[in-house]
Amino acid sequence: MSESGLQQKLEKNVGAFLLVVAFVVSIGGIVEIVPLFYLKNVVETAEKFEEVAGVRPYTSLELAGRDIYLREGCYNCHSQMIRPFRDEKERYGHFSLAVESKYDHPFQWGSKRTGPDLARVGEKYSDEWHVAHLLDPRSVVPESVMPRYPWLEKAYVDPAGMPKRLKAMKTIGVPYTDADIAGAAAAVEGKTEMDALVAYLQVLGTMIEFKEGRSYRE
Repeated sequence: MSESGLQQKLEKNVGAFLLVVAFVVSIGGIVEIVPLFYLKNVVETAEKFEEVAGVRPYTSLELAGRDIYLREGCYNCHSQMIRPFRDEKERYGHFSLAVESKYDHPFQWGSKRTGPDLARVGEKYSDEWHVAHLLDPRSVVPESVMPRYPWLEKAYVDPAGMPKRLKAMKTIGVPYTDADIAGAAAAVEGKTEMDALVAYLQVLGTMIEFKEGRSYRE
């Protein structure tokens, strides 16, 4: 059967077309996912690199901020994935390690950069700078095309929802303790969404103290 004949038959048979698409997608998924089960250096461990021992789950306030980050679609313009190239290292810092995203569900790796990569933005600017930037981006970055987020200062994090949020994360492997869950509501009581988002941004890239000249690949 000619290629054009097969294509015509698939276009007229929805069931067969879906099966072929599923098969092709499955092959791609297998090629990308299966190696992760046997490559020993996919996620860096503290046993190999003591610097990564500081990687921890987000606090309640940081997690709330991350949820706001996702809700507002910040990932549409910002990635959190620094590639191992000289130009990226000079602009953003050390390339991203897998261990930095071990508690991210979903992770924020990607290639979309309408705005700068945020993998190492933590502690680069003051809290006040971030607040000003979120309220009016062009007040601190005149060429910015980022929208304003004035409602973040008026909306408050829901304390009642945070224990459930931590419990949900715990069920998928994030090592929150019972004490973390019990104190989740109090940790965000009276905090605005602006407070939460700034807390999240300020922790990005700060959990590892990279050593000059150190290789994190075997």
